[in-house]
Order: sequence, then C-alpha cells, then structure tokens
Amino acid sequence: MHTTVAIIGAGPTGLLLAGDLAHAGIPVTVFERRSGTSNLTRAFGVHARTLEMLDARGLADGLIAEGARVRRLRLFDGIELDLSRLPSRFPYLLITPQYRVENALAERALKAGAEFRHGARLTGLRQDDDLVTLEFEGGDTVTADYVVGADGLHSTVRRSLGLPFPGKAVLTSIMLADVRLATPPGDVLAVDAVGDAFAMVAPFGDGWYRIFAWNRDNQVDDRTPVTLDEIRAVTRRVHGTDFGITETRWMSRFHSDERQAPRYRVGRVFLAGDAAHVHSPAGGQGMNTGLQDAANLSWKLAATAQGRAPEGLLDTYEAERHPVGRMVLRSSGTLIRAAMIRSAAGRRARNTLGRILLGLPPVARRAAGIISGVGISYPGAPRATDVTLRDGGRLYEALRDGRHVLLTDQSLEGYEDRVLVAAPGSTDGTACLIRPDGYVAWRGPAGEAPAAVARFLP
Repeated sequence: MHTTVAIIGAGPTGLLLAGDLAHAGIPVTVFERRSGTSNLTRAFGVHARTLEMLDARGLADGLIAEGARVRRLRLFDGIELDLSRLPSRFPYLLITPQYRVENALAERALKAGAEFRHGARLTGLRQDDDLVTLEFEGGDTVTADYVVGADGLHSTVRRSLGLPFPGKAVLTSIMLADVRLATPPGDVLAVDAVGDAFAMVAPFGDGWYRIFAWNRDNQVDDRTPVTLDEIRAVTRRVHGTDFGITETRWMSRFHSDERQAPRYRVGRVFLAGDAAHVHSPAGGQGMNTGLQDAANLSWKLAATAQGRAPEGLLDTYEAERHPVGRMVLRSSGTLIRAAMIRSAAGRRARNTLGRILLGLPPVARRAAGIISGVGISYPGAPRATDVTLRDGGRLYEALRDGRHVLLTDQSLEGYEDRVLVAAPGSTDGTACLIRPDGYVAWRGPAGEAPAAVARFLP
C-alpha cells in the first residue's frame, strides 16, 4: 500500500491534519493503534485561537453549542485571568471534552475522503530521499511520501527517528475520576490549589464531571489504583467540599511531563502535538498547541504534495512551531509551579504579585494572549483578525475554502485554484494575503498584490 501522507495517531492533532489534507485533495491515511474510538479525555478547554481555527473549518459553532464558556479563567487563590477582552470572536475558554473535538474532526476528515486504519500498531520506519517505509505489527508494510507522527508522548515515530525527548515529570500521581455530583459547582470550571493539593472539576455536559486531583502527600506509582475516598478528600481539601460525589464510572492515575523534541522534522517525517512537546496541564494549552501545529503543517504539506510550494516551505513548520512549543512549555510550567508553592508566606507573596501584575492592562493582555493563543504570531506573519467582507461574510468563513485569501477590492488573474479573492467591508487602498492557517503572508498596496502573490505562490 502507498499513500501520499501517512499520519500516525488519530487524536485531535492527527484528525485536524487528516481533514485538511483530504479537503485539499491529498491522499491521506491515518493509522491508529486503538481498535476504535475512545472516550478518554484529559483535555477540556478549547482556547480562542483554536476556536478561530475550528471556525475556519466550519466546526466551531457546533462545539460551542454543546459546551460552556468561561470568560475569567481562575488560576489559584482568587487570581483570575480575564479572557473577555480578547480581540477575537471567541473571547472565552470553551469547556468541552476532548472526545467531542475528536468526533467533529473525525467526521470532517471522513467526509473529505481520509482513510483510517484502526488496530494498526507501528513498530518502526525507515526513509530515503524519495519515500518513507512504515512497518506495522503483524508484518504489514506501507510506503508514503510523507509521514506525520501525531502518536503522543510515547511516540514510536519519534523513537524510530532516534530523536531524544528531554525533560522531566512536573507532576506525578495525578488522579482522574469521572463522577456524578449531588451539588455541582457554581462555576463552569472549578479549579484551585492550596500548595499541597490541587483539584479541578470540569463538566462533560451530560451530568457527569471529570475531577483532576493531586495530593503532594500521596505520591505513588501510576499503576496504583485510585480510590473514591482519595478523590473526595483532596477535593474537600482544596474546595472545602467534595460537591456530594455520588458515584463514579472510571478512575485512573497518570503523571504529567514537560518535554520537547529538539527537531520537528527529519527528512520526510514530521512530529506534531504530544509527539513533539508535552506540557503541564496548567492553562489547558496541550491539545490546543497540537491542533495549532496541525493547522500550520497541513497547508504546507498540501502545497508541497501538489508541487506548488515555494522552496523551503516545509522547513518553516519547525521554524515557526518549535519556538511556540518552547514558549508554551515555559508558560504552563510557570503556572503550575506557582500553583504548587507550598509555604503560606510564598503563596501570599505569589498572590500579591499576581494581583499587581494582572492589574496592569498590558501585562494582563499579554498573559491572556499567550494562554489563549490569540497573542501568538510568527516572524513576519502576524495572526489575521477576523474581518467582515463586502458580501456580508467573514474572513474565517472564506478560509473554509482551504485556499489563501486575498483581501482586496481588485481582481487577480491566474491564481483561481490557489487564491480566493474577497473584498473587505472597508478598504484603505491596501491588500492583504492570508495564509490558509489564518496568518498574514503579506500586506501592502493593492497594486502590488499580483507580484506579492506570485512571490508567495509560485
């Protein structure tokens, strides 16, 4: 079997990538070791920048209809981050379980023509200048022009490339429990820390809640069973109540690492999502960062597979996304270490400093921008804000076409298959070329747009 792009892993990152490639007409096959879908959910938050990217794929509104919005993100001890002033159509954190995001992305990928092979466990790969050969358990062999490893923390793709994954465990013995509550929290997302313990309560939206809990005084192996008494005790310790836990359907224990691969590309093989970087759960940035990796890589792979990419385009994936992964690792690590300060004096100092800093508008905007992703841009390619078009639509609706969008009131000849021309609602004589991932490739006088498009899209 041969496929143009093979994606290893059917989590959110792999699914968004598969949908984009299939939508662009690129033969793509997703290989997943699980035999079917899973309801395992560690992520519950979809940030504003990710919602913008999902909006550009026609998926945001459906998820928002089923989720709950958090406009002020509580960090610890009453310290909150105001998301309501984000310069976005989505000035909030959307609380929805990861499996709903996966379901929406999987449905889109299937409709676009992506192929799925479940129960396919990768054992290794090798590559030359022309092809990548994948080897699967049972002796099956597949060749691909390009491979993306979206296969998580224990990535077989990354190990097969011989890449290290330096870092360390930042939190061990994190407990998870799906429970019903007699008295649900008043806040959509109940989260707090008391130095020795942490507990977050997030809704599935169907009457069940996920509790994430951590107790410094009971650090045990991941294989140690979780008891409901442990969950109740830590939740009461942090929130003053266990919200009347009545029953549970699932409990587990895991540890959270901070790690990043030194490279995201080796030849024809790429890493994305948790295969490339893992972070602490603070700020809920893990799944979001992976989805944004996929949005950055997909259009570049599609253009290359179609023979329409400018020289070096694939190299810009690592150049743009590796610094973002490093920044998220640092910001989430700072948050979790601040939350886990043990001494009362240290927590008082943290709270005083936090209130002072977040009371300064520039600092608050910067912090909200980093955590939400709205404040993240690439060198020479700032994030494109949504604008109203002359026909009453929006820029991010136009991006659903999958092509670059040229915002101008003038015509463009010869690029109809690669560029969608859209007239903005108001114009000042400039034009703007927007990449398929919602970043600005070029901005300048409208008369120079044809030459700019020819430079960016040879």
